[in-house]
Amino acid sequence: MNHPTQPFWKRWCPRALHVSLTVEWLCMSALLLGLVLWLSGPGQLARANGWMQDVASRLQVHAASPDVVLVVADERSVSAIGRWPWRRALHAQLVRHISAGRPQSVGMDILFTEPDLDYPQDDLLLAQAIAASGRVVLPVMPNFYPTADQPTLLPLPELVQAAAGLAHVHLPRDADGSIRSFYALEGPSAAPWLHLGLAMRCLEQPAPALCQRSARKPEPTAHLNAPTWARSQPMHIAFTDGQPPFTTYAYIDVLRGTIPASAFRNKHVVVGVTATGLSTPMVTPGAHAQHASYNVELIGHVLSGDLQGNHTASASPWANRAFNALPVLLALVALGLCGPSMALLSGVILGALTVLTAWIAAAGWQVAFSPAAALLVILLAYPLWSWRRLDAAARFLNQSMRHLQDQGLPMLATRNLPAGDFLQHRIQAVEHASEQLRQLHQFVTETLLQLPSATLACDSAGHILLANSAAHRYATTLGRNLQQHQPVADLLEGSMERGTLQPLWDAQALAPLDQAIQREGIDILQNSLLMLCQPFRVGAQTGWLISLVDISDMRQALAQRDEAMHFISHDIRAPIGAILTVLEMEQHFGKDTASPLLLERIERYARSSLALADDFVHLARAQHAQAKRQPVELGQVMDHALDDTWAAAQARFVHLDWMPQEAEAWIAGDASMLRRACVNLISNAIKYGPVEGTVFCTLTLADAHWVVAVRDEGEGISAQEQARLFAPFTRQQQHEGSSIQGIGLGLAYVHTVALQHGGSISVSSQVGAGATFSLHIPATQAPNPA
Repeated sequence: MNHPTQPFWKRWCPRALHVSLTVEWLCMSALLLGLVLWLSGPGQLARANGWMQDVASRLQVHAASPDVVLVVADERSVSAIGRWPWRRALHAQLVRHISAGRPQSVGMDILFTEPDLDYPQDDLLLAQAIAASGRVVLPVMPNFYPTADQPTLLPLPELVQAAAGLAHVHLPRDADGSIRSFYALEGPSAAPWLHLGLAMRCLEQPAPALCQRSARKPEPTAHLNAPTWARSQPMHIAFTDGQPPFTTYAYIDVLRGTIPASAFRNKHVVVGVTATGLSTPMVTPGAHAQHASYNVELIGHVLSGDLQGNHTASASPWANRAFNALPVLLALVALGLCGPSMALLSGVILGALTVLTAWIAAAGWQVAFSPAAALLVILLAYPLWSWRRLDAAARFLNQSMRHLQDQGLPMLATRNLPAGDFLQHRIQAVEHASEQLRQLHQFVTETLLQLPSATLACDSAGHILLANSAAHRYATTLGRNLQQHQPVADLLEGSMERGTLQPLWDAQALAPLDQAIQREGIDILQNSLLMLCQPFRVGAQTGWLISLVDISDMRQALAQRDEAMHFISHDIRAPIGAILTVLEMEQHFGKDTASPLLLERIERYARSSLALADDFVHLARAQHAQAKRQPVELGQVMDHALDDTWAAAQARFVHLDWMPQEAEAWIAGDASMLRRACVNLISNAIKYGPVEGTVFCTLTLADAHWVVAVRDEGEGISAQEQARLFAPFTRQQQHEGSSIQGIGLGLAYVHTVALQHGGSISVSSQVGAGATFSLHIPATQAPNPA
């Protein structure tokens, strides 16, 4: 069925949809990559990143450093000493007692920003104790209610001069109010201070670059009170386990000497306040559950983590963006290349790897990444891309439906679906159309496979794409295996074109693919083969449809036709010509010719012509007529055949030796055809045997077959002659031109009758020893008597 040329947009519809989906993927990828770069910036998704950091901290439990000791002003100390603030002489006494134990450092988490007006001499005592220790670090704080003259809360000038260093004690709160991190440096942008925990460790190990940057003796108060407050190098606090996590002494116990000075030898001592109402507890993610900690404890955590190297530094903004963008990019590639299930699995794996990598980086490399942006965008990418795919699939189904309808394919009726189920409607409609296409494809394939002739579908290079059952059977007869993508030249190797004796398969002659080709040849089994090659084109695919037709039977029929024509022109015309000659002689020499002799000659020639015509007619009838299937007793058939040939045997003085079977030989067949076949066998034995010879006839049972055997005493038949003995119009070469009449139809008739009855004919002979012809007919049960 011919269809008009399709419009350009319809022929390119699938490709256009593919390009459209690719463009959408690129646009979505650019959008999501931009989103992840924005969400992974500083301050974005703080709660989600904080929650993941809390989970990681619970999985990574750090033991507290034994070198950290806390001295706290708790409720018991306040009850024993009195209301806060205490005299600075008490703080001086505490510093002297602790310093007597030779600690590594002493960090004071107590602000001394104003002079003691009641006891002015106490400020001097505290400055002298701090100076004598040489290991005391005093705190500074940003003024949250800044004034023009005091943007920073600093210790008294004399205390600043006496201290080993200053350090900030500010801890930023996250969006949920929890304390998770600190800034290593805070203060004036020109010369910020270290955090108190880091500054205490720097007294022990001043070599690190961070310590060198902050190691200075602040002198000009104006510089310390610079209005610009900067912070840098954020770090995550490595919280330690335990309740309490550090060795903690009450302020009053140290002041009274209950705790000996030796308890502080080589220790880092943090002095602070934990009494209710004097210090505000801060929420921190503990090792097991969220709990409140005081600032002095948090300083201990910072110091302990720095001593043990457990702090993790926050990744730089661009490093964090790259960390989040990489898994998102891989997820987008997976969405574009993989199917829905594999894309979903890839997204889950990439999300898990992102979290795992962030935790490994924090534990092994002390770099803290914030993976929440990557997880959020990966989670968003899959449904977003699935929506676009679903929309593209719906558009493709609509386009496909219109395309199939334009092809003239009748559409099957669809079942009623729930209202509004748009996609299901389209899927079912295309499913019905696809089912029709599958049935059509199956019909064409089965038709090709069941073609009686060997048929091959090949590409333009002559490689087999599809072969039917007949082609496989033909390859088996040639002793070859037929496989897909095998060259046709392998199958037809050795097959030659009839007449030219050139190879039947010529790839160069078939290369143009512009017209059909027909060639006749002979394969390696000497079968006549007709090769029909028809070019085809399906879209961009071109190739050949090749049919290999075995025309051996047709060639044999043509040869038989030629022999029949020879028979008609020679063997039948010869007697008729002889009759005409005799009649002409009678007309010219009637007086000298004896009438009885003339009549005898005419009769002999006429009977010869009639016999030849009868043989020809009977052979043709036997070849094309179906043998009757009636109960026949083969012994009676032989009796009738012997009676029919008795006259011919008597004319040559031949004795017919008949050995009938005692049992009845029942078969199913055509009695007249079997009788004539037996007559032909006996006649040949009489004709080719010697005069006054004997023809032996037997009937025996062998292998469920009745066997009629006729043996003569003639010259025998060579093995070469036996191979073509049962072909029509075939005579033995030694009898060509002899006085023995015949054109080679008798044995051909016997062979045909044997095949019609499901039997066979065979010959056993040696030159000079006569010949035995055996007719094998399947035996049957005797019929039931009526």
